[in-house]
Order: sequence, then structure tokens, then C-alpha cells
Amino acid sequence: MGTPSARVPLVERVEQLLAPGGPLPIVAAGDPVLRRRAEPFDGQLDPALLVRFVEALRRTMHAAPGVGLAAPQVGVGLRIAVIEDPAPVPDEVRVARGRVPQPFRVLIDPSYEPVGAARAAFFEGCLSVPGWQAVVARPAVVRLLARDEHGRAVDEVFAGWPARIVQHETDHLDGTLYLDRAELRSLASNGAMAGLWAQPTPDRAAAALGFELP
Repeated sequence: MGTPSARVPLVERVEQLLAPGGPLPIVAAGDPVLRRRAEPFDGQLDPALLVRFVEALRRTMHAAPGVGLAAPQVGVGLRIAVIEDPAPVPDEVRVARGRVPQPFRVLIDPSYEPVGAARAAFFEGCLSVPGWQAVVARPAVVRLLARDEHGRAVDEVFAGWPARIVQHETDHLDGTLYLDRAELRSLASNGAMAGLWAQPTPDRAAAALGFELP
């Protein structure tokens, strides 16, 4: 027996989400929509509705605030995600994490593959798992294949923090949460992060909490 929202036709459900205006409610971990592989986008939303939905994702991401948001995080099981990162961080953080500004982008049907064997580990959070962060080791460089909102092909290499963002959001579309890839001994509340582990790298946290970094 499905949930009531699962029985509502997709277009109607999206229209219902958009009707109030403003940011959309973000689905929290535990909802099955976050654990299902999202459907490829093949025109389920007409062009005008797609534009409205993408703009709602953008507003929701900004309001949260976050640097990425996937459609399942607002209860819509389509392979659509948005990313944007103004990267307002100190120089030492920018250098350590490779965090550079990213313009607003729409990723439709994205997939990624590692480029090289290098991995990087940093604390990561998620709008669908509020209040917590954990260290995740990910490929440092990835090749992203996708389409944009106009149907144009995207074939681009991302490194540093942008690579982490596109991996995190693409994982959402596969039903994967960052905690599935995290070093659970590193799990920390936002309060602990602010008080103990605000350094540019997680080296001190690894030593104190007893986990290894790549």
C-alpha cells in the first residue's frame, strides 16, 4: 500500500507543491522517496512546469540554505538536481577544500565517474539530515555527464568541493544518503562542529574521534 502522495499523478503532485509559492518543504531522512532510485526525466513535466519546478528548487536551496538540492528531497522522484555555491569562505578553507564559487546549474539525469584514484575526506552535511555532519571520503575529481534544463549535454570535469557537491546530489537521485558513505565515528552535531571541528580539514577530528583518513 503506497503513501497518499505516491498515488497522486506526478504532474498534479508537482502543481500542488508549487501552489503555495515560496520554498518547498524538504523531506527528512526516513521518507522512502529518499531511498528510491529516481526516474529518468523524459518530459514528465512540460517545459513551463519544469521551469517553475527548477525555480522552486532554487528558492528552496537558497532559503535552507544549501549548495545543492535534488528533486527527491522535496518528494519528487525525478532525476533533477540544482547546485550553486557562492563559496563565501576564508582563503585557508578555500585552499584546503578546493572550494571555489559555482554558478547556478540544473543537472538532469546526471551520472559521475572518478577521474584518477585520489580521494579527499571532509565533513559533509545534508538538508535532509538536519543538525548533523560526518566525514565522507570521495573521489577528488569526477567526470559528470548530464543534461541542462534546455536539454543540452553536459560533459565536465569537477574537482575539489564542486566535485563533492555533484557527487552528493547525484547520489540523492540513486537513493543514497551521504551517511551511507560516511565514517560514522566522525558523526557530529552542528554544535560540536562549531565548537570543536571547525578547522579547514578533519585531521584533528580524526585523531580525537579515532577514525582514519585516506
